[in-house]
Amino acid sequence: MIGLIRVLTTEDPSIRDAHGKQITARYGLTVKSVCILDQPRGIYDEQSERVATPKVLELAARLEAGGAEAIIISCAADPALPEARRLLKIPVIGAGSAAAGVALTLGERVGVLNLVESTPDAVRSVLGDHLVGEARPAGVRDTTDLLAPSSQEAAAEAARRLVKEKGADVIVLACTGYATVRMADRLRPLLGIPVVDPVDAAGAVAWIATRGKRP
Repeated sequence: MIGLIRVLTTEDPSIRDAHGKQITARYGLTVKSVCILDQPRGIYDEQSERVATPKVLELAARLEAGGAEAIIISCAADPALPEARRLLKIPVIGAGSAAAGVALTLGERVGVLNLVESTPDAVRSVLGDHLVGEARPAGVRDTTDLLAPSSQEAAAEAARRLVKEKGADVIVLACTGYATVRMADRLRPLLGIPVVDPVDAAGAVAWIATRGKRP
């Protein structure tokens, strides 16, 4: 079983379990999804990330105690990732660094589609000089806004600019909220280049990390 931590608060199981179901469909892994408390807008700036960090650590420890073989922190900022790796004995995977690593296998000029702020350090540090541009959709304040069709169109337009103006040959989606609305599936035929979904990337790493424990 893979433990997946959603860094927003929701009582809607279809939203809570969306990333886990995506990973199960892609890689055949059993996923248990849990949410941090009291953050209905998720992580959208440095302060909300600081508040979320101890909550992520508590859930990660609980999932390990419950038999998880690996933990996925389903957020492109990788909140609490170093601390969780020191705390737990099982692999802990951050969606942001996983997506950035996959992008480097697919292209040389990486454009990053952010949510509201600049590219998360977890993504930027992996990409290094391969990061050629970053953009964000106009009018989006947090991950819940992505559920609106107008916000999805704004995201598509921002991604187009990364290709046209910055010459990106691969795009990283630097928010797992894009996975919830299947933005990568929409952008790939539109842009004609690889688009890395952070949930898919984290799932691939989880599959690799746990494969040795399977028959």
